[in-house]
Amino acid sequence: MPVSAGHPAQVQIVTAPTDGDKGALLETIERYRSVLREISKENEAEKWAQTQHNLGVVLRILGEREGNPSTLQEAVAACRAALEVYTRDQAPIDWAGTQNNLGDALRILGELEGNPSALQEAVAACRAALEVRTRAQAPMDWATTQNNLGSVLQALGELEGNPSTLQEAIAACRAALEVRTRAQAPMDWAKTQNNLGIVLQVLGKLEGNSHTLQESVAACRAALEVRTRDQAPMEWAATQDNLGAVLGILGELEGNPSTLQEAVAACRAALEVFTCDQTPMDWAITQNNLGAVLGILGELEGDPRTLQESVAAFRAALEVRTRAKAPMDWATTQNNLGSVLEVLGVLEGNPRPLQKAVAACRAALKVYTRDQTPMDWAMTQNNLGAALQVLGKHEGNPRTLQEAFTAYRLALEVFEKSSPAFAEGVKGNLAKAQTALDKLKQAQRGRRRSRRIKMR
Repeated sequence: MPVSAGHPAQVQIVTAPTDGDKGALLETIERYRSVLREISKENEAEKWAQTQHNLGVVLRILGEREGNPSTLQEAVAACRAALEVYTRDQAPIDWAGTQNNLGDALRILGELEGNPSALQEAVAACRAALEVRTRAQAPMDWATTQNNLGSVLQALGELEGNPSTLQEAIAACRAALEVRTRAQAPMDWAKTQNNLGIVLQVLGKLEGNSHTLQESVAACRAALEVRTRDQAPMEWAATQDNLGAVLGILGELEGNPSTLQEAVAACRAALEVFTCDQTPMDWAITQNNLGAVLGILGELEGDPRTLQESVAAFRAALEVRTRAKAPMDWATTQNNLGSVLEVLGVLEGNPRPLQKAVAACRAALKVYTRDQTPMDWAMTQNNLGAALQVLGKHEGNPRTLQEAFTAYRLALEVFEKSSPAFAEGVKGNLAKAQTALDKLKQAQRGRRRSRRIKMR
């Protein structure tokens, strides 16, 4: 398909293999750069702007596929270069199409870096595009940008733990579905159903709402009616992964092993398509989600073998999700690994997994910050507190228990403002940590009194 999606091209340069391999993408990028070396904005402004725009689109595809922020920054720069020529007054359709694609590149970059500023810029770009792409004049373009706006708002709402932003994301996806119907645009309809499922998953988890999570499951399953393995294997796998993730959250909330087993099956189905060699980033995301679901199931059933499978899945994900290449994803998996190692340590009565759990959570906190990623930071503080609490009790170490108490308190400061459901859980953890600390101190005082009596 032509690269210049989003506006009618007046000068057709080359086409981009949006579903091609890396080699084809790199070849297309080099073609665009070759054109740009031969022309200038001053001499051939229209052709230069379109080539910049199309270069931005292909760089975005490659950057997303590889999880490479440098490539995504180049994509943003190329789109912004095109906007030096495409102005709202002189070329409103081209301007709006480029704003839409700029928003898409900024969204992916913001998600990868955990950068709310990039996501807010992405929201602004999508909303700018919608000033021209109206439902009355360009319904399909309007729906495309509404879909993209929903994805950006989902990423921002998840990062900030803001249910209002997530509600806006749901509204944008549902607006897109008023135009993107299954009858008229089945693949676009399925894409938006998939995106709606993701937003509902994030909101349902944040609020602890099983009804919202069930809506998410329904949206994913609707998407799979069109996104079949035969006709669209990569899209099918992506939606299977999303389905696995939401079923895992729902299964945890309801304490239902059958739902968790469905989640495991969905993740494993996705891994039949996503491979480490061909699609490393997608493979790593699914390994992370499989690890999360297996961890929940292993804890529910008290099965150390399932927990060890979970640990193996997380460690597989970390082979791709390195701190250097994908710091936010690396931190997510480190946090998840820490959570499961804590459960395994409790189940086995073994301090070694507990020590590894503490190390994994502290690793995640080298990337997660309270200012930029408050929800992730707070969740990791809570998981760190859990590991420290069990380790402190096992070792009889009040200092470790005091560290656990501090970690819980820090988590609570964030959750009380953004997630009452999580805040209640952390309050319970704080109370248990305080009780354990008081009992340990009392026992130590008793031992000291006993020693004094013996000495007399």
